[in-house]
Amino acid sequence: MAIDPRGRDLKRYLADDPGGPVVMLNLLRFAEGGREAYAQYAAALNETFLPRYGGEVLYAGDGSTPLVAEEGQDWDAVLLVRYPSRSAFSEMVADPEYQTVTGLRTGALTEAVLQATVPWT
Repeated sequence: MAIDPRGRDLKRYLADDPGGPVVMLNLLRFAEGGREAYAQYAAALNETFLPRYGGEVLYAGDGSTPLVAEEGQDWDAVLLVRYPSRSAFSEMVADPEYQTVTGLRTGALTEAVLQATVPWT
């Protein structure tokens, strides 16, 4: 199961860019003890990387009672993060300093969805 974006995924993500801001949907399933490691990653993201690349957390919360989901389709946490552009997100994940903390995220999760969204017109 993929946790982190791969090079080919980032290339496709940038090629499909409709322009303008992007809101990234994050669905997270934590490993045992993963919440603590993810909290360290989130602190670095909020203190350093989101301000540096113009991002902002629009929503962060724990998953709750699933109303429409098969067993195992519920998530531990949901985040919506807005970036000024797809390239800003791509530049952030390529930042060597970001690379020093992304291992916290990787180790914290057993499964994740990271999906760009496109606003309805």
